[in-house]
Amino acid sequence: MNFEEIFWGSSIDEIKRGYVYLKKEGIYICLCCNEVFEEGMIYQKDNAFMDAKKAVEIHLVDKHQSMFHYLLEMDKKYTSLTEHQKQLILKFYNGLSDKDIAKEMSGSTSTVRNQRFSLREKAKQAKIFLSLMELLENKMGQSSEEKFIPIHRSATSIDERYAITESERESYLKTYFKNHKLISFPTKQKRIIIVLQHIISYFEHKRRYSEKEVNDILKEIYHDYVTIRRYLIEYGFLGRRIDGSEYWVK
Repeated sequence: MNFEEIFWGSSIDEIKRGYVYLKKEGIYICLCCNEVFEEGMIYQKDNAFMDAKKAVEIHLVDKHQSMFHYLLEMDKKYTSLTEHQKQLILKFYNGLSDKDIAKEMSGSTSTVRNQRFSLREKAKQAKIFLSLMELLENKMGQSSEEKFIPIHRSATSIDERYAITESERESYLKTYFKNHKLISFPTKQKRIIIVLQHIISYFEHKRRYSEKEVNDILKEIYHDYVTIRRYLIEYGFLGRRIDGSEYWVK
């Protein structure tokens, strides 16, 4: 299950809500951390029992505070917001007036009001742009030749290296992998991303790994497991503690 594709394929309403429901699979998925809640299961929170839908709603508050806070903390490459703008939006969300915000941020009320106006205009522009892109994608269709692969949210930077179509990915995977083994490690950036994206699928979401466990998995894929491990971390696929005692899928 490709969680990144689920996130980026979600509607605005689903993203605002914080979870998606996959009817065919009968599951609810948290868009913040990919936690899965199965329909028909009963979940317990303290002394209360609840169904999957209620459980994912409670989970969002307990683990992520709110979808608003999660989205606000996403990297600038996704939100295009400066730190100053993020502070302003948070204060607006918390119900502070222009006057209160101006006092807290040592500015003028008129400046804060102008910034609030600019944010509203930015939202209007985003709606038009989103509508245009959805109309364009509907016109083009969803052929694998044109559809881009999803970008993992922990990517350290997003640029032309990620302009990879699904057909390109499938072609290069056939070139670099044979019987689940990596034949050679590529040198070109796009191909590196494709290879790393495939390798990370061998790891489980939500599981914490020791360095030895990571090495054991990578050894089965490629002889130079140290290089693979380093690239997985460098490109934001794997996270790790500073002392290297614990690794996880980011």
